[in-house]
Amino acid sequence: MNIQDAINDLQAQLTAAAVPEKAPQMAAYMKTDMPFYGVNAPAIKVMVRDLKKKFVPQDAQEHRDYIQALWALPYREEKYVAIDMAKAWKNWIDADHLDLYRQWIEEGAWWDLVDDIAYYLVGGAYLKDREKVGPIMDEWIRDPHLWIRRAAILCQLRHKKETDAVRLYEYCLRSAHEKDFFIRKAIGWALRQYSRSEPESVHEFLTTHRKELSNLSFKEGSRILIKNGWSFEET
Repeated sequence: MNIQDAINDLQAQLTAAAVPEKAPQMAAYMKTDMPFYGVNAPAIKVMVRDLKKKFVPQDAQEHRDYIQALWALPYREEKYVAIDMAKAWKNWIDADHLDLYRQWIEEGAWWDLVDDIAYYLVGGAYLKDREKVGPIMDEWIRDPHLWIRRAAILCQLRHKKETDAVRLYEYCLRSAHEKDFFIRKAIGWALRQYSRSEPESVHEFLTTHRKELSNLSFKEGSRILIKNGWSFEET
């Protein structure tokens, strides 16, 4: 495939679909100075489907070059497409790309970019190679970069019954003292998702460690359990 042709095609589609008056509002909502075309998510999904059909990487290196080139473009929507293209070819989501995923998390440093990278890309690599990726996540959860730590907490979000519960709970407790909203929210979100698959386990964890968790983490983590009739004693 010709990467520059793919980029030209994407930028032409984004320009055609752009609503410039929406761009400042979108940037303000995301609290970023990064420019927007003013293209909504459904339109981007259509473009991604089109690009996937027209431009197919032939191997892992070409795929990496392609998504790196997309990420390097200046507009926010182009970075969304980079992430979607990285997700599109699951056979190339693996531990060999963790350095790239980490770069994107550090540069993105906001939930709209980081979260998909965390649970689709980092999480996909983790599910594929636990022995290699697990110890790296053990480093990430201690990393000084907030968004790297958030990614470590969220990376098992889609693992369901294949979740490494020991590691998940360890990460939640290690981070429970943190004051940052995005860490506290991530803890609650991760526990809430796991409670869909293992409600008894999460209920026991929340009951045992309620005093260590923030109110936000506990509230989010227990949301589905309470909805489904599980109860917690008041403390």
